[in-house]
Amino acid sequence: MTLLLGAHMSIAGGLDKAFERGEAVGCTAMQVFTANASRWQGKPVTTDAAARFRERWQASPIGPVFSHDSYLINLASQKDALWQKSKAAFLEELQRCHLLGIKGMVMHPGAHLDAGEAVGLERVRCAFDDILAQAPDDVMILIENTAAQGSCLGGPFQHIATLLADYPAKRFGVCFDTCHACAAGYDLASETGYRDTMAEFDRLIGLERIQLFHVNDSKKERGARVDRHAHIGEGAIGRSGFANLMRDPRLAHIPKILETPKGEDDHMDRANLALLRELAGDPA
Repeated sequence: MTLLLGAHMSIAGGLDKAFERGEAVGCTAMQVFTANASRWQGKPVTTDAAARFRERWQASPIGPVFSHDSYLINLASQKDALWQKSKAAFLEELQRCHLLGIKGMVMHPGAHLDAGEAVGLERVRCAFDDILAQAPDDVMILIENTAAQGSCLGGPFQHIATLLADYPAKRFGVCFDTCHACAAGYDLASETGYRDTMAEFDRLIGLERIQLFHVNDSKKERGARVDRHAHIGEGAIGRSGFANLMRDPRLAHIPKILETPKGEDDHMDRANLALLRELAGDPA
């Protein structure tokens, strides 16, 4: 079985340029932004741009491609103007994925901004209801667990379970970020901790809902509630923690994407991917 491993790659110069960069570091899976993640107004995807992206993808050894939505979106906001703006931007993100043929879009649940977790989670679900009424049905929304910084939702697995409740599995899945889980207090470093963490996730949500992993080590200690990505094996999770994940046969088929510092000419992507393959016992 080919391991589906890759990194988040730049779209500078055109969406299709990400494939050349991904292939250069050895990606067999990839994540991109479909527009500038720090701006509200994303550049529209033209028919020509979508055709170039699809053609380049078809010619590439890279398999699944995922997108990540804008960092500005906050579907948990209690401020109506920001909430409405966030919903519109989120819908645009899904529509760009549809045009490009991308089947999974990662999103952060948002921040309740002192309104309370229960209120924030309900606000996100109300946003989902409004968005789904207009969204293309061929793009899965992947809810990412978070480091639980400040008032951000999604640190405890129960938050993800609440957001997924009653929504069809074909429309919603999970992106499991290893750094975020560690920062939120979950033990992935030890064999026992990894087993217990995954058992809790399976009990609350179901391992089958995981469609993607973000494989990032954590610069900060477990439970710090600070999101700082480190290279594989150089943080609080460590080589043994990633070996736990990479050798878990239940999750071997799930794509795994780096969001770690790239270094000059993306050389750290090559190094991190090579280490992940080594920890998986992959002779490649």
